[in-house]
Amino acid sequence: MIPKYRKQYNQEFSDEKYNQLKNMLAEKGGTAPAFRVSESPIFLTKEFENKLLDASESIISQIKAMPAELLQKAIPDHCRVPNDTSQPHFFTIDFGICKSENGTIEPQLIELQAFPSLYAFQKVYEETYCEVYPFLSEIRNPMPHETFKNYLKKLIVGDENPENVILLEIFPERQKTAIDFALTEKLIGIKTVCLTKVKKEGRKLYYENNGKLTEIKRIYNRVIFDELDNIPDLTTEFDFREEVDVKWITHPNWFFKISKFLLPLLKHQFVPKSYFLHEFPENENLDDFVLKPLFSFAGSGVNLNPTKEITDSIQDKENYILQRKVYYEPIFEDINGDFSKAEIRLLYIWRENDERPILLENLGRMTKAAMVNVDFNKKDAIWIGSSNAFFG
Repeated sequence: MIPKYRKQYNQEFSDEKYNQLKNMLAEKGGTAPAFRVSESPIFLTKEFENKLLDASESIISQIKAMPAELLQKAIPDHCRVPNDTSQPHFFTIDFGICKSENGTIEPQLIELQAFPSLYAFQKVYEETYCEVYPFLSEIRNPMPHETFKNYLKKLIVGDENPENVILLEIFPERQKTAIDFALTEKLIGIKTVCLTKVKKEGRKLYYENNGKLTEIKRIYNRVIFDELDNIPDLTTEFDFREEVDVKWITHPNWFFKISKFLLPLLKHQFVPKSYFLHEFPENENLDDFVLKPLFSFAGSGVNLNPTKEITDSIQDKENYILQRKVYYEPIFEDINGDFSKAEIRLLYIWRENDERPILLENLGRMTKAAMVNVDFNKKDAIWIGSSNAFFG
């Protein structure tokens, strides 16, 4: 997409530098990434960046205009958490990098979430790419590290003492995103706590901090709440649905409100047409659509080639959508002359008194497989996995 930078990067690339990149990330995080790190960043033009931002701003405006009652319908009754907020603290939006019918490269909306992604990791990842390949500093994200840190710290910690703020996850040491938890701890000075270790007394929550029972006043929530039901023999003192004296960052209800539930409601040239399964019109061709469950994570349950037999067999059709297929364009050339496809996630924060969210960083995913998910790649492929986009 930017021939100058792609050419220079591919000329400078070596396995030694790739190993250096991974080793530096492991050293900074105190643990190695448990997901595949791509050999290459994604290079995109300013023109493409403007298309991304135009689509995002339109989507944000449409969401802001939606009645609160409509968004409330997205929350399953058994997942409703008290003390909802008027807007989320995080907003992330995924676009595939595709080719239009007239041959131009354009973004196409894939998904959106009000759930934190790898904010701390992606900033360090971008900085590490620039350390290993200094010429990338010319086109790096202009936001200084200190500004990024202050934004994130103020959002998550607020005016509390960091010891009264936790990053909450279920069995965090087992999660593929553990390096992000470690980098978040280093960046803003909070501890990562497993849900099973949270103590409850009345309406107050506590955790053990260096042998001392410490009150939790704010929770940076990284638990996918609706997945807890799938964990056998899970024992906790605290249930999300209970009234407790904590501030959620971000409130768990927003995981459902800003989700695939919104895809049929959004309109833009870079938003593929979507329908709830029970509202799919007869004049549309099922072959042109992907079937997605409303509530799933990391691509689970997605069917790229649904049949009428499959859709007819689904009982809870209101919990599925059909989204028009988009075709990722393989335009990212590797050192062997092969090409990868990619998607990009924009990572926003949404401060409580702000009208609109602020874009902090991005996350890229590269693939040579049918689905853009690091679990679906061949083991010997290169230019695949987690990445970061540079615009120039």
